[in-house]
Amino acid sequence: MSAPAALMPLAGPKPATWPDEMRALVALAAPLVGGNLLQMAIYSVDVLFVAHLGQVAFASATLGVYLYSLFMWALSGMVGAAAALIAAELGRRRHAVREVRRSFRMAMWLCVMAGIPAMLLLWHGEWLFTLARQDPRVAAEGGRFLRVLFVAMVPALVSTVMRQTVAALGKPGYAMLVNGVALGLSLLANWALVFGHLGLPALGLIGSALASVITSIAIMIAYVAILLRDRRIRRYRLLGRWWRSDWERLGELVRLGVPIALTLIFEAGLFGGAGFLMGLIGVTEVAAHAVALNLASFTFQVAMGVGQAATIRVGMAFGAQDREWVARAGWTALVLGTGFMGLTALVMASVPRPFIGIYLDLADPANARAIALAVQFLILAAAFQLFDGAQAVAAGILRGLQDTRVPMLFALASYWIVGFGVAVWLGFGAGWNGVGIWIGLLAGLVVASGALVSRWTMRGRLNLMARTI
Repeated sequence: MSAPAALMPLAGPKPATWPDEMRALVALAAPLVGGNLLQMAIYSVDVLFVAHLGQVAFASATLGVYLYSLFMWALSGMVGAAAALIAAELGRRRHAVREVRRSFRMAMWLCVMAGIPAMLLLWHGEWLFTLARQDPRVAAEGGRFLRVLFVAMVPALVSTVMRQTVAALGKPGYAMLVNGVALGLSLLANWALVFGHLGLPALGLIGSALASVITSIAIMIAYVAILLRDRRIRRYRLLGRWWRSDWERLGELVRLGVPIALTLIFEAGLFGGAGFLMGLIGVTEVAAHAVALNLASFTFQVAMGVGQAATIRVGMAFGAQDREWVARAGWTALVLGTGFMGLTALVMASVPRPFIGIYLDLADPANARAIALAVQFLILAAAFQLFDGAQAVAAGILRGLQDTRVPMLFALASYWIVGFGVAVWLGFGAGWNGVGIWIGLLAGLVVASGALVSRWTMRGRLNLMARTI
């Protein structure tokens, strides 16, 4: 039985022309990009408030967020594999309602099954930081920070599945709405808990972690309300019979999602590893690195949103087994994502100091060295914007084709053999310190983007359209 017309997703019919595809992609990607930017703003709120507590607290929160984000983004990729399955099911138009519900339910199970072990590891954050030879003060404070923040893991993963499912079912705008409200809540919670307003005690660094937990739980509750109340979405009865197992579908999610999770671990691990390498040089280098990376991460949210939309668009075309539609959806996403990142690279390289001033007081002499380092790092970040955008979108396109295993191997080689190797060699062997580490990041992204785009280009010869998990 085909899905009723009222249940068809936003990306529904095949576009007749390239401009039609661009309009469909932008309509899907824009709310996802907006939601991603607001989500990034929520994370940055924590950093901005903690920055006023001193460099040790700032470095502790930065490393704590790195470790939390490494687990969260990787597991989000794994459970987010449901988006590719849902898109393909909608593209096939066969038993869409039942199949969408199966994928969603098992993805929610996977959130809990994978999230709990991650939480246990985060509980031992201080030990991990000490093992990585971080400053003892930073390791201790970062460990305390994570023993509060770890509670947000499962709610954040559950929200990821609900957000991507809602987008695939034609309501991507909810991502902006929910995250917009969550940003306001995060600002209020940080203001009240970090500095002690509204009659609450000043909890400092711990207050920021607690604010993140409150915000994550609120986002999850908001999406549950959407699933229950939206007229189009509630017809899928996504929360019905949540206790019913479906081991076959869970296995499909794991086989498709684990390579995605490992890919994101390799990628995020390179950037997190760069933070740890900075910690071996000094606290000031960590602070400067955090500022530059936060700014670069904002622009990356656009490429990531386009990649998420591309997974849905290409996934639907893959489900329909329409090669022309697959090509049109993939190339449109690559042009849009890399084009935007090229523009942001020009802006970032031209006027870096005003952006750095968002995080650090440019007039304070105590910040002079951190600002100088941040300028250097941000110029290098501008240089790899184009490659970062290309790899993010290309990875999303290939996930739409349910091709995840070889891209995982590309990520391992690109980020950890090339990227990390160059970072260590130039940063410590050649004595280039932080600049050498950032050149390593650039090298990893150049290789990764070239490999992924080449694989997409050769999809016909590699017979990727015939691939299923």
